[in-house]
Amino acid sequence: MILNKILPLGDNKLYETSHPVLKEELASLKTTIEDLHDIILAFRAKYNAGRAVASPQIGVMKRIICWNIDEPITMINPELSDLSEEMMEVWDDCMCFPNLLVKVNRHKSCTLRFFNEAWNLQTWHLVGDQSELIQHEYDHLNGILATQRAIDNKSFCWR
Repeated sequence: MILNKILPLGDNKLYETSHPVLKEELASLKTTIEDLHDIILAFRAKYNAGRAVASPQIGVMKRIICWNIDEPITMINPELSDLSEEMMEVWDDCMCFPNLLVKVNRHKSCTLRFFNEAWNLQTWHLVGDQSELIQHEYDHLNGILATQRAIDNKSFCWR
């Protein structure tokens, strides 16, 4: 089952920093990207949640995020900037610990730059839940989990 590819909380690879994707590597990462998009759909079917996943969550230490809110989108070598000073408190969930929620603070808005699969540079300004989502996935690329961003030691609950 495709969901078995997701590394569980506690796996040491989840705490590693990912490496940039080189344009010439893109073809060799096609299967990984397809798997990531399939994982979103399978996770959504099983847990009624799941909008994005980062490649380190399946042990592929490359800077790739797959996103599916209205349509599947692949984000290669994403960079965050213009993080708002205004923060929001959210209950964060993660495919690596699907039944655990973690209360974290996230920036209310941000700017995201990334390459799509055609290697065209995209720039998005994200607000609210989409800003929160991309910050969560971006953290995965840097070996940071929501559990490390918990507001305090009482910021955990079961779904």
